[in-house]
Amino acid sequence: MPWKVRELMSERMDFVTRLKNGERMTDLCQEFGISRKTGYKFWERFARAGESGLGDVSRARKSIAHKTPQAVEELLVAARRKQSSWGGRKLKDVLSKKHPGVALPSPTTIAAILKRHGLVEARKRRRLPSRYEGRLTVPSGPNDVWAADYKGQFRLGNRQYCYPLTATDLHSRLILAVEALDATDEEQARAVFEEVFATYGLPSVIRTDNGTPFASAAALAGLTRLSAYWLRLGIRHERTEPAHPEQNGCHERMHRTLKAETTRPARSNLLQQQERFDEFQREFNEERPHEALEMKRPAEVYRSSERPLPQPLPELTYPLHDDVLTVGRSGHIRLPRARHVFLSYALVQQEVGLREEMDGRWLVTFASLDLGHYDPRVGTFEPRDPRKVGCGDAGLWTSQGACPQALDSLRPSADGQPPPAHIPTAATATEPVPPTG
Repeated sequence: MPWKVRELMSERMDFVTRLKNGERMTDLCQEFGISRKTGYKFWERFARAGESGLGDVSRARKSIAHKTPQAVEELLVAARRKQSSWGGRKLKDVLSKKHPGVALPSPTTIAAILKRHGLVEARKRRRLPSRYEGRLTVPSGPNDVWAADYKGQFRLGNRQYCYPLTATDLHSRLILAVEALDATDEEQARAVFEEVFATYGLPSVIRTDNGTPFASAAALAGLTRLSAYWLRLGIRHERTEPAHPEQNGCHERMHRTLKAETTRPARSNLLQQQERFDEFQREFNEERPHEALEMKRPAEVYRSSERPLPQPLPELTYPLHDDVLTVGRSGHIRLPRARHVFLSYALVQQEVGLREEMDGRWLVTFASLDLGHYDPRVGTFEPRDPRKVGCGDAGLWTSQGACPQALDSLRPSADGQPPPAHIPTAATATEPVPPTG
């Protein structure tokens, strides 16, 4: 039998003591149940180090051929501390170009080194969302699809809120804009997009969620002044389903990196925060390798659009329509026989086309978007998409088929006065009323 488990050191000490007193090695090894090789090993260790040499010795290899040198570990740790959101693949790609003579370990080993130094925070695993089966455009080249959104607001050092407006090209992952704004109004957003269009040209599609100022759930076809401006430029507006941010997942993933590297901590004011955003945008586009691009930088993949921003805006033409009308300041179009049909405040001073169809109704179109049908026989306007709330005003000759809000507004008041010119409906209840004069 081998060494007795109990009092292991006492057994070994007894063995070497009796050997020292002159007993034979063969007899002792047979009595203690060990091999002569083991007996000579402990005798040599006792002669060299005394009683301390009888303890267990680590069986780890004295030299590891592929162990990462300490200098390389320090280089990786320093790079990680500088870029706290970069993983093993990105660090290896960047450092191999910056230090071509240094042999770097694999990305998996780099990740293990970072974890050993406490530089990796464990994240809670999330259940993957169900796959979206809708008809979102898949980009095949730069400027096919841009994504735009507001990163969640946060407080600056001066207690003012910052609303970052972001835009990216989904094919190259290039960040087109990160603007620190103090609100989410259409005027500021349009100014940002005008600058982006002037710099990069026009995309084919812009994808957003359904929030302001990109869309209005209560407006005809979800139009806002900003989305009407995009349509005027020949840009198709593509909206994700409500409560499904994963449909714009590439853009949302960029937001997570943006938040981690630019808002913790937040800067003192909007100007300082914008400087941090600009630094992040340059680093993301030109220095940070992207795994979806085979470790290329977004700036290496992106190419400016061949469609420049036209100056001034081109006039809308409707060659296949019978008539062209201008939307008035109250959002109405004026039809024959003094009929007024309300469309949307988003289309004020814009031109829409009307075309008579085989069933006698008139198709109303803005740019490339068909808004709905006007039926002159009953004086009602029916939005093209029935899921959108958008029943329009029918005028004085409306029928019982008009929306209830319009009918109530068309009935004479108690003093016999005529109804007001504008008839508020469910489609416009949330839109601001423009000044009249």
